[in-house]
Amino acid sequence: MSKKETYEQKAEVLITPIVERHGFELVDVEYVKEGGNFYLRAYIDKPGGITVDDCETVSREFSDKLDEEDFIDEAYIMEVSSPGLGRPLKKEKDFKRSMGEEVEIRTYRPINREKEFYGVLTAYDENSVTIDCEGEEKTFQKTDIALIRLAFDF
Repeated sequence: MSKKETYEQKAEVLITPIVERHGFELVDVEYVKEGGNFYLRAYIDKPGGITVDDCETVSREFSDKLDEEDFIDEAYIMEVSSPGLGRPLKKEKDFKRSMGEEVEIRTYRPINREKEFYGVLTAYDENSVTIDCEGEEKTFQKTDIALIRLAFDF
């Protein structure tokens, strides 16, 4: 397991009881390097949406737990936020909740000269995702998908 995966896993174990105690859902935890800084991000949600106060409450408790455990070697910035409208589908519960919804799929490599696909999520399993693109079913291997998220129109 990579250092990134280890950090994410340990952070998820620490934050899950905090999030659940407040009646929120833990959407994702990620440890990434951006612009020379490391970030440990936790995304939380609840019906009706997350507020800044919700994020602050979880952030304070999570920060205390991280200080106690002190398992991350590098200096990092910790953030707790809402997953936002463009939240990616990553876990089983994300796919289950999004069945019948319109999704956007971006692939690593072009498929028939296209890398972006939109359609209604009709099926998924451990290895693949199927969408209905205007009456045509298209199945993608998860290893070919760079991003899948709910589609939204403005």
